[in-house]
Amino acid sequence: MQVLAFRPTKLLRLLAAWDDVDLLAALSQSNEGAFAEIYRRYGLLLLEQASRKAGSREAAEEIVQDIFTALWLRREHAASIQKLPEYLSTAVKFRVINLIKNRYTHEDYVAYCRATSIEADLRTENELATADLTGALYEGLAHLPDYTREIFQLSRFEHQTVPEIASRLKLTPKAVEYHITRALKLLRVSLKDFLLVLLLSGV
Repeated sequence: MQVLAFRPTKLLRLLAAWDDVDLLAALSQSNEGAFAEIYRRYGLLLLEQASRKAGSREAAEEIVQDIFTALWLRREHAASIQKLPEYLSTAVKFRVINLIKNRYTHEDYVAYCRATSIEADLRTENELATADLTGALYEGLAHLPDYTREIFQLSRFEHQTVPEIASRLKLTPKAVEYHITRALKLLRVSLKDFLLVLLLSGV
């Protein structure tokens, strides 16, 4: 188990007693024990949710496995997750939507999204919209080519100008602009389902 240098008193507590914030902070440092505790704490709940929405236990098991695999692969961003239960629940929703898209026609998919939005608690959706978007953005960034992701992060997160990035990476301004445009196009595709759900749910 890795040591949490920023919260040494936590070392005296069992993982089961840790709150989600500490577990996510530990996960971002590749703490396998924290990851196991998150799975123990939420795995069964997510499986039940996925089973209800997907209508298949086997599909639900694959969905939950994919979610936790993605959580581990992108663990360096785990500390940015604001509300873990809602974040994981939203991940289930998006993967079920993808399942529905592959299983049914476009008309059935839109009808499913509308039916889901009617059942949703809109107040909760509004509160979680920002956190969900952050998670969706990080997920999209994880799929970008390394060089394109680096340039996009310098531009949008560190607020560097095109000439500054070009000088730093020894590229032409035109090449920097190409990578930023490429990143925006790829992120637009990866966030498409997320934005569609927000639109249909009225958030």
